[in-house]
Amino acid sequence: MDTNILLENGTNELEVLEFTIGDKHYGINVAKIREILSYQPVTPIPNSDSTVEGIFMPRDTMITVIDLSACLGFEPMSEGGLFIITNFNKLNIAFHVEQVLGIHRVSWTDIIKPDATVNASDASVTTGIIKFEEKLIIILDFEKIVSDINPETGLRMSQIEELGERDRSDATILIAEDSPLLSKLITECLKKSGYVNLDVNPDGKAAWDRLCELKGQGNPHDKIDCIITDIEMPLMDGHRLTKLVKEDDQMKEIPLVIFSSLVNEEMRRKGEQLGANAQLSKPEIGQLVEAIDKLIDEARAKKASQ
Repeated sequence: MDTNILLENGTNELEVLEFTIGDKHYGINVAKIREILSYQPVTPIPNSDSTVEGIFMPRDTMITVIDLSACLGFEPMSEGGLFIITNFNKLNIAFHVEQVLGIHRVSWTDIIKPDATVNASDASVTTGIIKFEEKLIIILDFEKIVSDINPETGLRMSQIEELGERDRSDATILIAEDSPLLSKLITECLKKSGYVNLDVNPDGKAAWDRLCELKGQGNPHDKIDCIITDIEMPLMDGHRLTKLVKEDDQMKEIPLVIFSSLVNEEMRRKGEQLGANAQLSKPEIGQLVEAIDKLIDEARAKKASQ
């Protein structure tokens, strides 16, 4: 199946691959997918997590296979089905599923975010729900599934300790991140790094609304020193937010960092075209802090010279 479907930058759309496990319908952002393969025998790994089936090596690349049915609390998969080969957080991982049904192009505004009754922030692996032709497609949080198996794949918290003692900064950072758990971890890491003035928003639309509110009070760059945004978010994604910020005469000088599990070669090109000042993959929290330091220093020096 060809998953190399290119979208115009900043349209607030995504393509979702629909697949099944049992009689349930699930979705994954096409941007995470490298290819889809028929089931292949795998080599088990001793003492691995119970949801890890093993490894296999198509074209000399070692890939870990995760039993998605077991991850979701169902019966483990048997032989057969398909492997969805993904790449995110700098990892190549195969998810074992039953069937692939097709690709749907949807707007982030059409994705329903589950409320707290079904989406406990530390436990849920659901990021959104799409209603399509009278059926519900549940978009899974694949980063959460993998980080539950190995927490270091989510955020490398140890990198913050390696930065050592740091002075407290008076800079204000606006954050757009829809994962409650990751938002909490990013906030903790930034505070440990001296950035204590944080304006945290649950999605791109909330962040944009906040920036527009600040714009109504004067130049938003006087109040926000840096923006950090995820890419995948309901209502408004990070690419759309970046496009809006960088097309606004008063906001475009605010340094903007895309911090996402999806930062690969293709996504990096998109981010550059939209005007992002830096792009980092989510495990690299230490590099994020270093990038923020550099961008804020450069922006302040530029403002002082004007």
